[in-house]
Amino acid sequence: MDYIMKRFFSDKANLARIAFLIILISITGFIWQRVYRLEHGRLTVAVLDVGQGDSIYIEAPNGNQVIFDGGPDGKILSELGKVMPFNDRSIDMLVVTNPDKDHYAGFLDVLDNFTVSAVLEPSTYSKTKTYAELERMIVEKKVPNILAKRGMKIWLDKKSGVYISILFPDRDVSTWKPNEGSIVAKLVYGQTSMLLTGDSTALTEHIIVSLEGDNLKSTVLKVGHHGSRTSSSPEFVSYVLPLYAIISDGKDNSYGHPHKETLDTLKSFGAKVYRTDLFGTIIMKSDGKSFTVN
Repeated sequence: MDYIMKRFFSDKANLARIAFLIILISITGFIWQRVYRLEHGRLTVAVLDVGQGDSIYIEAPNGNQVIFDGGPDGKILSELGKVMPFNDRSIDMLVVTNPDKDHYAGFLDVLDNFTVSAVLEPSTYSKTKTYAELERMIVEKKVPNILAKRGMKIWLDKKSGVYISILFPDRDVSTWKPNEGSIVAKLVYGQTSMLLTGDSTALTEHIIVSLEGDNLKSTVLKVGHHGSRTSSSPEFVSYVLPLYAIISDGKDNSYGHPHKETLDTLKSFGAKVYRTDLFGTIIMKSDGKSFTVN
């Protein structure tokens, strides 16, 4: 009898401890999320270290989130865990800048683990099974699928004045090569901006220069095609004139990205270069007046 009583009170004590821990974890999570939002009250842009691929997480001051590209595999999930609150399971928009696997494959895992409100794609297409699976999941989960077109303005935070302007495609690019038909967009917040270029080539860049001219000037340039010599032409960079140039590339990748020619071009225009193969995930914040880079 004494044993049973002792066991009973011991179990009650254990249950009390467990209940206390649950309450403590809940409070800690709430406080952590509040602190996260306060600390991340500015525009946050994280160029995620997903290896040889592209993935850029954007969070507006009001908490709205967009991801440009999903990288080549499921690594995006662990990287998102570093920049998103642990209990946040929704994303407002996914953007596939072009249908090459290193830009969308990770979105399969994102669609499996998050509620997604919309997907934005170019009209270029891939015949691979992986891309067909992405399209199937988008339809199955009833996610609105929108074709990007020049002139679109996507508001992330109207109160703060944060928006994404689509600069390209300006025409039907369904028969173009994926890189040449890449979505190109400009993220704007106050006096700061970031040009998002996907894998756009020098040909695409020339078209955009003819359309946008001096409007291309941006604080940050996400360097096209992982720093390949086929992108970031001197003409294009001379219009963008970025303070910072961010290159998303894999360590010791087989392509030799970034190419020396591209690095030389960026440096000749005074851009400070950051690379994911050297720095890992690169986090930038803007208060509308300037960007800081971690």
